[in-house]
Order: sequence, then structure tokens, then C-alpha cells
Amino acid sequence: MTVDNGTRPAGSVSGDRTSNGAETTVDAVIVGAGFGGLRALHEMRELGLSSIVIEAADNVGGTWFWNRYPGARTDSESWVYAFPFPEIQDEWDWTERFPTQSEALGYLNFVADRLDMRRNIQFETRVTSAEYDEQSSEWIVRTDTGDTFRCTYFVPAAGPLSVPYKPDFAGLDDFRGEWHVTGRWPHEGVDFAGKRVAVIGTGATGVQLIPIISHTASEVTVFQRTPNFVLPARNYTLTSEERQGIRANYDSIWEKSRLHFFGFPMDMAGRTINDVTPEEAQKILEWGWEIGGFHFIFETFDDILVDPKSNQVVADFVRDKIRSIVTDPKTADLLCPENYPIAGKRPPLGHFYYETFNRENVTLIDVSETAISGITEKGVKVGDREYEVDIIVFATGFDAVTGSYRGLDIRGRDGRTLADAWTDGPRTQLGIGVEGFPNMFMIGGPQTPFANIPVVIDGVVEWIGDAIRFMRDKNVATMEPTGESMEIWRQTVNAIVDATVLSQGPNSWFLGDNIPGKPRAALFYFGGVGAFREACQQVASGGYDSYVFSPAQSVAVSN
Repeated sequence: MTVDNGTRPAGSVSGDRTSNGAETTVDAVIVGAGFGGLRALHEMRELGLSSIVIEAADNVGGTWFWNRYPGARTDSESWVYAFPFPEIQDEWDWTERFPTQSEALGYLNFVADRLDMRRNIQFETRVTSAEYDEQSSEWIVRTDTGDTFRCTYFVPAAGPLSVPYKPDFAGLDDFRGEWHVTGRWPHEGVDFAGKRVAVIGTGATGVQLIPIISHTASEVTVFQRTPNFVLPARNYTLTSEERQGIRANYDSIWEKSRLHFFGFPMDMAGRTINDVTPEEAQKILEWGWEIGGFHFIFETFDDILVDPKSNQVVADFVRDKIRSIVTDPKTADLLCPENYPIAGKRPPLGHFYYETFNRENVTLIDVSETAISGITEKGVKVGDREYEVDIIVFATGFDAVTGSYRGLDIRGRDGRTLADAWTDGPRTQLGIGVEGFPNMFMIGGPQTPFANIPVVIDGVVEWIGDAIRFMRDKNVATMEPTGESMEIWRQTVNAIVDATVLSQGPNSWFLGDNIPGKPRAALFYFGGVGAFREACQQVASGGYDSYVFSPAQSVAVSN
């Protein structure tokens, strides 16, 4: 059967999981109901296309559905961690500068309800395979419910951080207590009161989690492999006047964010470290530290990411702050990153993170030289020493970006899998298209910008919508990038990373280094949101000449 836009396809009742083995034809299949999937659904409706969103969870939210650990919140300011839809901006009020997980999830639920999106979402359904059928120029998408969908446009939007990574520690099955992975947190929550807790991992998730659970746990033992440069968030509750001002300035906020390097409504500093005296530099950094958030990186000096001298001054400033906050000198030294530049790993925002290590019930264990050797019946073993605990929390990050695609079993022309195409690292054009996979448009795919994700997604989906309009106007069936255009983009992505400090962080998920056996490759474009949008526009205004088009029932020909 064919689903018209605005009708409810079989099995798409909100929250229901059905298994009727039906085959359904739609214009577009979208995978994932987070920011990317909802934005794509909105775009497909604007195009008048029938579409279905396939979502594994029983509700919308994406990463905010799954990541419910204590302390989870955004590191982007609320007013730009959102959609640029006027009707939503007029009606939704954020309560905090950096919203919690529950508020971010509430926002996405509000959007889904306000725009009547649930009728086009099939929940509690996982895509098991997506295969391109060359005879019909369609994608055949199969699910674990037994349903099959045929579509012209296949739009995976599973999210760059949707596959949690848990190291394969020996002995975990023998552990007699509870253990949890932050990326799959139980909805009923976890009771830490009076418990001895081990937290393994001190990335962005651990930085948010540790201060919260330390209030109720009897003991918190933190196992740290690599310390982070943690910046103060300086969160606050928004007043009605502040919310009114944000609403009145949404257009300028988005205009600035679309041009900013990392997709924030911030200005360039307009200076480098060599423009000021050492005393002036300290005052500027003090201002950035006090205002909080990523202003410290992006509005102090413009050369932090490219000039070793500037980076060293900023890194030393943060190390001095750590030592001034943490009272125990040995612990402070362990918390100070010494062997890589600031921003070599993604700096998290902290909410009294360093202050937490002044609590008597919090202990930091360095596992950089003597690694965790296994899990025992009673706890965590490091070398020959055992730390007895009641609960283990794995805050060990994600198999970022490409991990989201490996689990989908995507097959293009000649049955070639996307995993095989990316054996030596991802190859894409603009992070959106892949040669040999016609009409597959990725949202949040590898080699798209590393930046505030809703702003990135909005630009990507706009480009996808324009590309589909172009195809329909030209009466062609499919489009896919050339191998040459993908190689040019790969070289561009790598050249930018190599020219910055971003490639110098240890175990960086920017490059896939946090996953054993994963090929080391730049997973993001670090040229900035504004430059990325310009690159996208150049491809479109050039008639998509870096793509190959095929008319219906015809052999592919170059545009």
C-alpha cells in the first residue's frame, strides 16, 4: 500500500509496537526520532512527501530519551539548542541556561505534539537492514517487527552519539552488585543512597554524573584514564525578562549561530594572544571563566585552536584554576591534563565538578598507567588492588558517528555494505551522501561539522530538501556523489584537523581513538558551520555537479 502524507501508516500508533509483516511504500524513510529525524520529517512534509520515521524507543527524543543519568543536561545554551520554527519559538519557554535531560526531552515531545508528528512515527521498531534495489531505484527497509518499507529517499538520522561503548572488562558477569551504562540508563532511575559507587570514565558524561551522585552515595570512587579540561558552565534559571528578550531576538540568534564556527550565537574575539600583554591575557581569560560555557574558548582568543603559544597560555590558566579549587595537591595534579592541548579532547562543561573532589566521600583513582584489570564479585580491580563497591557506572562514552550506521546493515549498489565502504574510515561528500548509495541522505553523518548539533542538522536538512526539489524539477530518479568529490572532501576534512590541536588529544572520539580496533580517521568537519554552509551552497549553486544523476529506468549519466 502507499501512505499519503498526513495519513497514519499501519503500525504507527504512538507507543505501539505492531508486527503485521506489511509492505508499505512511502516517499521517504527516516531512521530516528531525535533532533535529526524530527527536523527531516518537517522538511519532507514541506516538500509534500509521504514519510515514516522508524524509532527504536517508545517515544521521541533520541539521545535525550536514552541518556537519563543523574546530572544529564545540554552543553549548548537552551535558546539555540532548538529548532528555528516560529510557532515553537513563540510557545515554548526554556527554564534554564543549560537545560536538563528532562527539559530537553520535554521540548522534543512538545515539538512532536505541536506539529502533529507522531502519526508519522513508528515507535518500538528497529531497522534491521536497508538495501538499495537497482531495478526499481528504491530502498527496501526491513524492521524487527517484520514490516518492510519501500522508499525513494532513505534518510538515516540515528545520531552521532547513539551507540554507547562499554569496555569488555573480564569478570563483569561475576559482579554481585548493580552495574549500569549511562547511555542506556533505566527509566526508573537508580538509588545511590548509602551505596559505594564506582564511576569508570571522566568524559562529559562522568563530569555531569559524579557531582550529583556524590550527594547521596556513601562513597564514590572515580576511575580516571585521561583527565579533561573542564570548563565551568555557570548555569542559571532564566527570568521572564530574559525569556522575553530571547524570543524577541530569535532571528538574530539563529543568524549569528549559522555563521559561527561551532554554531553558537557568539562573536569572534577579534584578537590573538600576541595582541595583548600577559597581564591582559589573564584578565580576558578570567572574564571567560566567570561568564561560563564555551565563551571561554570562543570569545577570549581566536587562535587557541591553531597557535601552540595561545593554547599553552589558556591550558595553564585552567590548570591553575584546578589547583586553586581542589584542596588536595595530589588529586589536583591528577585532574590536570598535562600531555595534550586544551580542545585536543572535547572540553566538557562542569557543574561544580572540581569542587566535588573536595568531598570526603569522593576518591580519584588514576588508571592511566596501571589499568583496570577486571571486575570481581565485589568490585573493580586495578593491578593487584580491589575496590569493593555496590554499584558500577560505566561512563565510557560512545562509538561515535560511524557506530550509529554499522548496526543498520545498509547495502547499496551490488549489495556492498556501508561498513565495507568505510573499512579504512568514512568517505562521504559533505557528510551527507556516499558513492554507491543513491538517494541516501545522512543527517549527522561522519564528516559533517562538529558543532552545536541542532544548527548543523538544520543546515543539512535544508540542503537535502533543496536537493530533492532539484531532482524532482529535473525529473531524475536518483543522485549520488562521485568518488572524486568524496576524496576531495576527505582531504579537506583531514587538512583542517591536521592544522589544529584537535588531532593531538589522547583517546579522542573525534578520531575514533576511544574504540579499540576502530580505524583512526577524522569523524567531523572542523572548518566551522559557516564554511560548511558555504560548501553546501556551492554544490547546490553549481547544479550538484559533484553528483551523478540517473533518470528513471535509465543508466546513470553525469549531470
